[in-house]
Amino acid sequence: MFLLVLGALLLLFCTLDVWYFLRGAQVFFQAWFQPRIWDIMAEQSVDGMVLPHDLDYMGHMNNSRYLRECDFARFHHYMRNGLFMASHRLGARMVVGASTIRYRRSLAFREPFEIRTRVVGWDEKAFYLEQRFVSKTDGFISAVMLCRQNVVRCSPEKIIEFVCKRKITCPEFPEDLKHWINYISASSQALRAESGLEKKDE
Repeated sequence: MFLLVLGALLLLFCTLDVWYFLRGAQVFFQAWFQPRIWDIMAEQSVDGMVLPHDLDYMGHMNNSRYLRECDFARFHHYMRNGLFMASHRLGARMVVGASTIRYRRSLAFREPFEIRTRVVGWDEKAFYLEQRFVSKTDGFISAVMLCRQNVVRCSPEKIIEFVCKRKITCPEFPEDLKHWINYISASSQALRAESGLEKKDE
């Protein structure tokens, strides 16, 4: 019986990223029991530390771990401000449509950090978020990420109105975000032309 259970666990860990799902469950329950944040534009932060499984061959946090940590920080953010539950009740889904990250300084082994996440704005199809990795050792911003979170089967305006019970005016996009959105649009047009497809919204 023991060998059977051990074999089943081994098969599970070999076929699924089990730690990812366990971490997601942890973030869900942690955010569920924390106080609600009513301002959807408010910056939120989550703490972290560079652990052995985060390291690359150079002994600091590997590039892919930044994106993974951003996933969990966004989930925590949406749980705290109500956007996740609102989208669920409206039958909507939020998926990453694009992201870009700038690495400014490596995070070393056992270095504590926090991820500061905020909604920068939205349009008719997506939310735009900024996420910063800030070293808790000296306050240096080690990395900055921009994320376009596409909304499927609904719109950001409807989700926000559901949460806030009123319409909220989107703030003006900062210049760097405008340039990035223009790049996404130009890239989409170029790829459609390369594939010989007709113009289609992404």
